[in-house]
Amino acid sequence: MTDTNNKNLLNIRNLKVHFFTPEGVVKAVDGVSFNLAKGRTLGVLGESGCGKSVTALSIMRLIPDPPGRIVDGIIHFEGDDLARAPISQIRHIRGNLISMIFQEPMTSLNPVYTIGNQIAETYVTHEGLSRKEALDRSTAMLQVVGIPAPEKRVHEYPHQLSGGMRQRAMIAMAMACRPKLLIADEPTTALDVTIQAQILELMLNLQEELGMSIMMITHDLGVIAEVADEVVVMYAGEVVEYAPIDSMLTEPRHPYTIGLMQSIPKLGAKFSRGKQPLSEIPGFVPSLIRLPKGCIFEPRCSFAMERCRRQRPPFFSLSSNHGVQCWLFGEAM
Repeated sequence: MTDTNNKNLLNIRNLKVHFFTPEGVVKAVDGVSFNLAKGRTLGVLGESGCGKSVTALSIMRLIPDPPGRIVDGIIHFEGDDLARAPISQIRHIRGNLISMIFQEPMTSLNPVYTIGNQIAETYVTHEGLSRKEALDRSTAMLQVVGIPAPEKRVHEYPHQLSGGMRQRAMIAMAMACRPKLLIADEPTTALDVTIQAQILELMLNLQEELGMSIMMITHDLGVIAEVADEVVVMYAGEVVEYAPIDSMLTEPRHPYTIGLMQSIPKLGAKFSRGKQPLSEIPGFVPSLIRLPKGCIFEPRCSFAMERCRRQRPPFFSLSSNHGVQCWLFGEAM
């Protein structure tokens, strides 16, 4: 995936993040590259353990070291390489230019501080406001994200809020300084479908208002279809396909992406003994310590050829914005 213009806010090239454990080197992210344009939403899709969250934490420089480390690659954000920037610069960027919404707010919000104090800390740190000014801004931000009675909720603790309100509080905290990039890591996983829809609508409305970019990390194809402009599909620490959302939904090309699409239940289908079963991808994700020599998806792929077992495929461009890492689209065998 090449960067052909200066409209991209984020450019990641050949990012490698490894964890050094007694059992061996875990290649959690292994050569990931993608772009995120200004004002656009990029969906990062893949099953648990594929490297989505580690990629996001790398952008924020939150990988625990030890055992983890960015061993190679570039993370360009507005011209700066975040992979090599001094930690003082990263602290200025976190929560200010780049914010992150984590998967489970109960483990991300501090249980011994009120919601208002936790949001206010962002204003105090990055904008130098007094504690009272910051608390007033926090109350206003809670109102923006649709929390009822914000002047009351601002003094409450996380356990006093419902799951949906906690997630809204997390969004309020992330949006406090009007960031240029919002990273949302499975922001609706623990919520019921009605609240999910409200949270996604809120994020899209805030994006339109602020003109920010969103990196939406999820394993939920429904969420991707709802919000994304472009999609990258990750498997075992690598990007195996990237495309605009319409192309990804109608013409997936990588066997793994095709398997994901086929696993979605069809409206009106009957799933019972002797009738149409749910489609599944056979086998298991390979160990990130002992990856296959050839294509990482080969052990589970029904299209695998001898070359797939011997040699890792490069990316093949199907169009200017659709690429796939698969020998099926390479030169004649």
